[in-house]
Amino acid sequence: MTLWGGRFTQSLDSLAWALNSSLPVDQRMAIQDVDGSIAWAAAIHNAGILTDEEHASISLGLDTVRKEFASGEFIFQPSDEDIHTAVERRLSELIGAAAGKLHTGRSRNDQVATDFRLWMLQAIPELHSAFLNLQSALVEQAELAGETIMPGYTHLQRAQPILLGHWWLSHYWALKRDVERLNDLTKRVSVLPLGSGALAGAPFALDRDALAKNLGFAEVSQNSLDAVSDRDFAAEYLFVCSMASVHLSKLAEQIVLYTTAEFGFFELSDAFSTGSSLMPQKKNPDVFELTRGKAGTMIGLLTGLMSTLKGLPSTLRQRFAGRQSACLCSDGYLAFDITRHGGGVADDHRQAGTNAKRHRLDDDGDGLGRLSRGERCAVQRSALAGGESCPCGGGGECSDGGTAPRSVSGDQSSF
Repeated sequence: MTLWGGRFTQSLDSLAWALNSSLPVDQRMAIQDVDGSIAWAAAIHNAGILTDEEHASISLGLDTVRKEFASGEFIFQPSDEDIHTAVERRLSELIGAAAGKLHTGRSRNDQVATDFRLWMLQAIPELHSAFLNLQSALVEQAELAGETIMPGYTHLQRAQPILLGHWWLSHYWALKRDVERLNDLTKRVSVLPLGSGALAGAPFALDRDALAKNLGFAEVSQNSLDAVSDRDFAAEYLFVCSMASVHLSKLAEQIVLYTTAEFGFFELSDAFSTGSSLMPQKKNPDVFELTRGKAGTMIGLLTGLMSTLKGLPSTLRQRFAGRQSACLCSDGYLAFDITRHGGGVADDHRQAGTNAKRHRLDDDGDGLGRLSRGERCAVQRSALAGGESCPCGGGGECSDGGTAPRSVSGDQSSF
C-alpha cells in the first residue's frame, strides 16, 4: 500500500522500492504517528470533514493500532512504505473505507515533521534525566573526595596542586551547559507544523491552536513552507548531543589516562572493565574508550545533517528521511554513554575505591599528601612569583571558582 500512485501505470521497481522506503527509520516514531493521527481526526471532525460516526470509528481503530504498537503486536507488511502508510493500512483493515478519510487535507510532509517534533519533545526529558544522573554521580565523587589533593596539569606536565573534588566538578559544569542548551532547545521544537499540508496549508479552516494544545505543542507554525522544511531543531539537537559527547570523551580520556600504571590515580571497578584474551593481568577501560570513539560518530551525524540541509529546496521531504535517523540514533548513543559514565563514575569509589594517590609536583617519590595544609601552602607559595596566596586552601584566600576547600564545598552546596 502507498498513499500515492493515481497517475502511475507501473509498479515501482523492487530496488527503487527498497531505496525509497523509510520504514526502517521512521517506525521508531510509530506512537507519535498514531497520536498525531488521533489529534488530526478530531481536528477535521471539528471542521466538518468527518461525521460523528466516522470520527468515532477512526478514533477507536487508531486506539487499537496504538495498543498494538505499545505491546509489540503490530505486524508490518512488505507493502508498508513508511510508518504513515503502515498505520493507515492497518486502520483500513480494522474499520474499512472510513480509514481513507483520515488523510484528508494532510500530507506526509507536515505529518512526518509533526511526528519528528513529538518524538524529540519526548526524547529531551529522557536525555535530561540521564544528564542529571551523571551530574549526581560527579557531585557524589566530589563529596567523597573531601580534601584529597591531586596534581593539576597543563601540557600534561604537573603544574599546581588541586583538590580531587575540584577535578570531578570541572566535568559537572561542562554537563550543566549541555543541560541548559537542551532545555533552551525545547521551545523551538514545540512548534506545530500539522495543518501546513505539503507546502501551502490545508484547503479548509482548521483550529490549529486547538490541535497544538491537543498534542502538547506550545505554538503553531506561521509559514507553511518553512514549517514542512524546517529541520533547524534537528541540527540543534545533534549539536547538543555532539557537544555533550565531546565533554564525555574528555572525561573518558582522563579516566583512561589516570587509571594507567603510569598515573595510578584511580582503579576501575571490575563491573566497568574488560580483560585481555592473551594477557591475563590486563584490566582495560573499554567502556571509556568506546565513549571516545562514539563522540566521533555523533559529530559525523551532525555534519551529515548540515551537509544535507545546506542547499535543500523548500519542502523537499524525501531527503530528510535518511537524516532523521541521525537524531533517532543519537539519543540512544548519548543516553547509553551518559548512563554508563554515571555507573562507572559512581562505582569507581563504592566498589573498587578511588585510589587517588597523593603526589607532589616533582618525581622524587615523596607524597604531597604527607604535608600538612600549611606546608602545602608554603610549597605552593614558593612556586608562585611574588608569594601569592595558595589556591589549595592552606589558610590563604582563594578566588571564586578556585580549588580551595571553601570554594569547592561552596560549589557543591549550590547543586
